[in-house]
Amino acid sequence: MKTSTRDQILQALLSHRRCSINDLAEAVGINPVSVRHHIGRLEASGLVDSENERHGVGRPRRVYFLTSSGIERFPSRYLDLSIRLVESMKETMPAEFVDQMFRAIASGVARKIIGLEDLASLTLAQRLELVRTALTQEGFTVEIEEKNGQYFIRETSCPYIHVGQEHPEVCLVDETLISTVLDRKVRKTHCVLDGDTHCVYVTPGVTSDAINRMETQA
Repeated sequence: MKTSTRDQILQALLSHRRCSINDLAEAVGINPVSVRHHIGRLEASGLVDSENERHGVGRPRRVYFLTSSGIERFPSRYLDLSIRLVESMKETMPAEFVDQMFRAIASGVARKIIGLEDLASLTLAQRLELVRTALTQEGFTVEIEEKNGQYFIRETSCPYIHVGQEHPEVCLVDETLISTVLDRKVRKTHCVLDGDTHCVYVTPGVTSDAINRMETQA
């Protein structure tokens, strides 16, 4: 049976996570105008979402990715395996050790993202950008907003949601990742597992003077 163009677009997004219109046109073998038509229908159906993504200087590009509903269209044994692995860990290890394992995973991701960067020399804005990069590479969709000296890190989609529904400890991964890169404890105020529309982490209050001092020292 022939696969529809929209199914091919969904498959391309499943394989590559985040694609521009031109990326999808090349992957599916149709022109960009046709891709835009199909993407519009898929967005209206709630299967695909999009956001601007910046790469260095110049204008940001629009990238498209599967929503949770879009991902659910594809049967995956990886999800079952992930859930079984976590279940096995919880059955054979003390709870505090399981938490340590998730935190260690996040710390490893953070070290990979930070690389050779001297974290102490980075401004707060640069650290926040590293957080965005790290979470995006992990499959999150992220928005960051500043209000009255606090930064709100909003995750509008989460790659761990299906595992988290069974094992909420997995939330320690992104929480630890954010805290490690920012070098400060963050507070979780909203969570999709509690029925919220997205997860939100908030940094401690940072005054303008404190931010200026940090950026002057960098």
